[in-house]
Amino acid sequence: MSASDTIAAVSTAPGRGGVAVVRVSGPDAWAVAEKVTGRAIGDGQVGRFFFSRFRRGEAVVDSGLTLVFKGPQSYTGEDVVEFQGHGGSVPPRRVLEACIAAGARLARRGEFTARSFLNGRLDLSAAEAVIDLIDARTDRAADDAQSRLDGALSERYSALYGSALEMSARMEHMLDVDEDEIPAGTMEAVAEGIAALRRRIDRLIATGREGRLLRDGALVVLAGAPNAGKSSLMNALLGERRAIVSNEAGTTRDSIEEGLDIDGWPVRLVDTAGLRQAAGAVEAEGVARAEALISRADVVVALDCDIPGALRIHAKCDLDDERAEGSTLKVSSKTGEGLDALKCAIAARLSELAANGSEEPADVTARQLELLERARASLAGADAVDPVLAANALRGAAEAVGEIIGKTYSDDLLDSIFSRFCVGK
Repeated sequence: MSASDTIAAVSTAPGRGGVAVVRVSGPDAWAVAEKVTGRAIGDGQVGRFFFSRFRRGEAVVDSGLTLVFKGPQSYTGEDVVEFQGHGGSVPPRRVLEACIAAGARLARRGEFTARSFLNGRLDLSAAEAVIDLIDARTDRAADDAQSRLDGALSERYSALYGSALEMSARMEHMLDVDEDEIPAGTMEAVAEGIAALRRRIDRLIATGREGRLLRDGALVVLAGAPNAGKSSLMNALLGERRAIVSNEAGTTRDSIEEGLDIDGWPVRLVDTAGLRQAAGAVEAEGVARAEALISRADVVVALDCDIPGALRIHAKCDLDDERAEGSTLKVSSKTGEGLDALKCAIAARLSELAANGSEEPADVTARQLELLERARASLAGADAVDPVLAANALRGAAEAVGEIIGKTYSDDLLDSIFSRFCVGK
């Protein structure tokens, strides 16, 4: 990615719509806009909309609003122009072609946000929050991503990086002066500082499960014997007839998965084959798959059966069946009785899983979690007596945390992060 280029892309999703946005960023963004609009662009237009006809050469390709941003106070930190024209597929394509004809090149995936990072507008942890916000499936996930984009997590990483770096620098300075003349009590203070760093890292690592649940969705498995009411319960929770319901035992042979929002938690709800001694090879495979899903589920809803750690319910309480005795919850898929209580119970279980002992949102990503664990492992190798080992441990921890926020990075790292973005973001 060359920052000397001026880039352009359609920033709105493809398809039929009222408005489409074409974004241009780079040193020649205003010159491109002048060619496309036929109007001089200057500081007087910064932050203001003005109507124009968008041209490629002499041909008018669309009309709409133009918004001008001056770097570094823009999303990318560069001069930026946005053309807001008609939606659909043809008008934005024609405006983009006009921008390219005027001197811009087509942006790569995530290149606008990559430039925001390279120009100091975002650190890497906040940049990752951008894609999480775009991909959010529930309000809870969106709120969490927005808080990280606003810097809630960046501040904690920066403070952690600064502490590790400062301690490392002090140790290395003392070693440079005279390793044999380190003042008394210094190593005890260093040991206390390292222990404090490890506690801060552990608190951040504890939020990794919440991040996985919000990004990937919690796996909630409906399990039980044939005809326990799993498929009916799934349909009732979804509010639609997704799974086939029949009095015939063994109707569900394979797992059926659908997405659901339960109190802000994105949930992957799975209906499974009935747990019993299978009558044939196909049903046996379905039972094996059900057992595998149960073993890795975040929450198991057990219908009239005992599964360790599961929410035990009876899904046919309208029939007043004796099997309801001993169930944690009584639900009627037919009348809807108990459905809200079941959703609350599932949400409570997920909150327990995500609990990190802090009221602050943190939600680390898989990449950040790996680097935090590397930092913790480095500190675990510190020696409370040996100053050289302590200095090396602190330096290693600082480098790992620095990579989280982008104090150190490689082209491969940037490619792996920003390739997840769409073109135009």
